[in-house]
Amino acid sequence: MSARSRKTVCLQNGSPPGGRRWLWWVVRAAGVLAAHAASADPQVILPQGLPVQVKPTFTEPGLPQFTFPTSGGALLGRSADTGGGNGSGDGSTSAGGGSTAGSGDAYNTMMAQSWGSSTATAAGAMGISATTLAATCVMESNCQNVGVAGSTSTAAGAFQMINTTYNADINGAVAYDPSIAGTIVSGSAGEMDPATEAYAASYELRQDALQLENAGVNDPTVEDVRAIYQFGSKNDVQVAQASDSDNLESYINLTPAQLSANGLSASTTVGQWRQTIANKIGSAATQSVRSQ
Repeated sequence: MSARSRKTVCLQNGSPPGGRRWLWWVVRAAGVLAAHAASADPQVILPQGLPVQVKPTFTEPGLPQFTFPTSGGALLGRSADTGGGNGSGDGSTSAGGGSTAGSGDAYNTMMAQSWGSSTATAAGAMGISATTLAATCVMESNCQNVGVAGSTSTAAGAFQMINTTYNADINGAVAYDPSIAGTIVSGSAGEMDPATEAYAASYELRQDALQLENAGVNDPTVEDVRAIYQFGSKNDVQVAQASDSDNLESYINLTPAQLSANGLSASTTVGQWRQTIANKIGSAATQSVRSQ
């Protein structure tokens, strides 16, 4: 077949002259590229750095602003600061500097109340031990916030203070630590608020201890100040320094009705009275009143 005839046949078959050779080179080149790609090591391409962290915010009007904590903290409403009332972490309060910590059954009884931690803070602010305040709370009402029991006395609250004593002591507490003025319940209603009455009771116990110290009683205990808190300031030093065999009524000079109201009689000895305290509050009876 002549060259012209071969050209004609190619054109008739739809392939240009040299077309098959061109197609073969294309297929060969594609095969080389495919083989190269199949033999290359796979690589994972990562973006530069870590992905941007999405922090949720509240954009709707009326919703609170949300801020991520930068360090520390705790979840579920627990504070990161587990220290005392002033946040110093040493269990002390900024005003009186006394410790809010305590121990013993009386302390545990007070702290079991919903207002227990507030009363311990009050004790520290007034410079007395929380154990002292707890012992008084147990002796007076077993740490129950009770109202006036009858018509013969105005004693009320967890610390059973009469109106005149409460009013004088809460004013004294505010004068001693003015910072508490904005945290207490004002007026007579404060007597039935344990957290407020605790300031008055703590101030009273502080003053009772100072009274004994000034009269020569070194480091007064809960038992030493009990006669003042329970019976008044008469013969305070005598009761604190009396022998167990002494007659209690000869020091406190109460009427038979008053003695009966306190679970006593004309023949009760100082030792018997002291034993009632120990029976009620245990080792707290011999604890020092003041924490500073």
